[in-house]
Amino acid sequence: MEKLDLSQLDNEEKALEIRYVIAKYIRYWPWYLFFITLFLIATFLFHRYTVDEYEVSGSMVIKTNTSPEARILDRSNIFSTGLNLENDILRLKSKGLAREALKKLHFDVEYYAKTNIKAIELYDRSPIRIEVDWNHFQISDVPIQMEILSEQTFKLAQEETSIMDFNSAMAAGDESIYNKTYSFGEEIQTAKSKFIVHLVNPGRINEQLVFKFRNPSSLEDTYSRSIQVNLQNEYSSVLRLSTTTKVVEKGRDYINAVMESYIAYDLSEKNKIQENTLAFIEEQLGFLEDSLQQKERELQNFKVENKLLDVSAEFSNILGKMNNLDEMNSEIDYQLEYFEQIRSYMEQKSKDFSDVIAPSVIGVPDPLLNGLIQTLVTLSQDRRKLLATVNENHPEVLKIDVQMEKVQDALFENVVNLIENTKKKKSSIQRDIRFYDAEFATLPESESEYSGIFREFKLRESLYTYLLEKRAEAGIAMASNVSDNAILDAARRGTLIFPKKQQNYGLAIVLGLLLPFGFVVVRDIFDDTIKDQRDLKKHFMIPQLGIVGYSHKDTNKVVLDFPKSAVAESFRSLRSAITYLASGKNTKKILVTSSVSGEGKTFTSLNLASAMALGSKRTVVVGGDLRRPKLASYFGESDRIGLSTYLIGKVEADEIILPTSHENLWFVPSGVIPPNPAELLQTPRLIEFLDYLETQFDVVIFDTPPMGLVSETIDLMRLFDINLYVVRQDYTVKDHLVMINDLFNNKQVKNVYGVFNGILNSGYHYEGYNYGYGNTYLYSQNNKYMYNYYGDDLEAKKKSIKKSQRNIFQKLIKAFKVK
Repeated sequence: MEKLDLSQLDNEEKALEIRYVIAKYIRYWPWYLFFITLFLIATFLFHRYTVDEYEVSGSMVIKTNTSPEARILDRSNIFSTGLNLENDILRLKSKGLAREALKKLHFDVEYYAKTNIKAIELYDRSPIRIEVDWNHFQISDVPIQMEILSEQTFKLAQEETSIMDFNSAMAAGDESIYNKTYSFGEEIQTAKSKFIVHLVNPGRINEQLVFKFRNPSSLEDTYSRSIQVNLQNEYSSVLRLSTTTKVVEKGRDYINAVMESYIAYDLSEKNKIQENTLAFIEEQLGFLEDSLQQKERELQNFKVENKLLDVSAEFSNILGKMNNLDEMNSEIDYQLEYFEQIRSYMEQKSKDFSDVIAPSVIGVPDPLLNGLIQTLVTLSQDRRKLLATVNENHPEVLKIDVQMEKVQDALFENVVNLIENTKKKKSSIQRDIRFYDAEFATLPESESEYSGIFREFKLRESLYTYLLEKRAEAGIAMASNVSDNAILDAARRGTLIFPKKQQNYGLAIVLGLLLPFGFVVVRDIFDDTIKDQRDLKKHFMIPQLGIVGYSHKDTNKVVLDFPKSAVAESFRSLRSAITYLASGKNTKKILVTSSVSGEGKTFTSLNLASAMALGSKRTVVVGGDLRRPKLASYFGESDRIGLSTYLIGKVEADEIILPTSHENLWFVPSGVIPPNPAELLQTPRLIEFLDYLETQFDVVIFDTPPMGLVSETIDLMRLFDINLYVVRQDYTVKDHLVMINDLFNNKQVKNVYGVFNGILNSGYHYEGYNYGYGNTYLYSQNNKYMYNYYGDDLEAKKKSIKKSQRNIFQKLIKAFKVK
């Protein structure tokens, strides 16, 4: 025997499951299309009325200048790279630097095109340029409308607001300048305003635009917060500056201005040493120049008065040695004064060393002293930069303070040693000077007096020449000074960051799909009714005998009034299946019930009986629902007499069997509603009545109360050959089928078969889901061949199509409606 491949069956089942799920949700494609279109239109309008925002960025290199002395003295920093850019980042984001950058730009006036769509800032494309006197009181942030009348005149007015303007409560501004004509270049001054308007593009006559003034203080706050500074990567000293702007050119100019201002600031900090040196030299030169001129006049007068034209060689030799000693003594005095100044700085424990003169100016060649002072000055500059953005308790400031204390201690010790050594050297020079003074005492009085004047003149001349050389050196150093930092990439182009148009359109498509899909899924989760034959298979364990399509007719007697309709054909199929099931019976007794009222059991009973009658079977349909009788009303009769009156013994059986206008079809009304319907249906007279019907008819169809609401139906099912349980699409609740499933599984009822009623445009009906016996066709409303065959439905179909075309949205709502 060939072994059955179960895995192949599982794969086929999974494929069928996927097809089922796809077909189940794809039938709502009109909703998907509608919502996708709706979201795409909304996204387009959002982009249309939203001002684009761009990110503009540039980068600059920050060079570290930490000296080796500082790194040696700071043991925690010996093996580090020296890259500490937090100070530079804080400085670049400071209000002070923003103020310097804004001084180079014309951001205090914003120009906008007059448009009803969205605010479009013109910036450098504005046909006018306004000079604002901020020393005068000025109203800011108030839009002012302007019309260019000619190349010479213009008119100002209050900006017109629209219904979409939510800032209509804004201050009106300076009303005294509105609705007046002015000339370009004319100074407009009132108590609230003072500015001048210049026309830079004469070709924009009759154009309207809007401008408003921006207070420089608020601009500093806004732009200092708008800039972002980040490291380009972890191991470099390159900083990336970026900002978000609605005008690319405006953001570009600001980023470049900030970088240029930072470089200028760094250069000015470096030039402070040279500036202090030059100021010191200029001050000394002023004193020396006066005294030098005075001594020169004294020397000339002395020569004229004493007729002294030359001196002896011995006198010249001694005088030369003494001049050299005096120069050395003066230089040592300057050095001692400089050392004492440095020591006083150290004793005061000052944090600002910007006024310290470089040792090279005094002529101190000590490399260690030069290195320590240069390190101290650099640390002082870094501290001053940092204090521009943070307070003195910041960790970086405290770290610099620790480094400065270590450098100060080393510098103080070095200066003390230099003072002691210099004093010893000065004492030695003064001994030599006293020796040569004694030699001068032996010279004639006139020569001795001349030598004194000449010595003072040469001393001042030498100092004056020395200071001139140092001034030239400091000037050259200052002129050749460059910043340690440099712009790596200037800001040029912007990147659109809001709105992200492609992403938004993609999101609109996704939302257009997910929103209706999610609604359908949630609806299906909370909707516990039977939706299709697949649902019926999962929750209904009884064999399915047939399916009945939804009837759009205005009558319940569809089989009799519209014998060529699709619904009539489905009852013929059900008739064939019943004929096959009870082929051994002369009379077929059929009971029709359901879970609750409204599922179509009376409709099924009537039309099944009609189909039997059309098949030449003597058929009677009995209204067994004594609580809510409907059968008699379908035939246009009353329930004055019927089954209930027979069961209580008031009439005989033949009196309640009423004929219809159709051959082979009779019906039994339910009769007057009794107070005890359950007890009446349990009486022996019901069995006698069924026996009587069995002798008179070929088919007996008994319409009973809903099984889920009453108890007598279960007992009645044992009296019939075939029990039909009607389940209606989108109506029968899944939990209502639990009772009949339990009865069927426990074999408490027999010969029970399901009828799936009210099928409406299933849209995802697959072969393999029709269960039971006989032919169980589902006539789809989309089958054109069916309507060509069943001509009665053709015209109705055409009308339905025309109606759906006139009201497509009603059809969409109907598709989503939970029944």
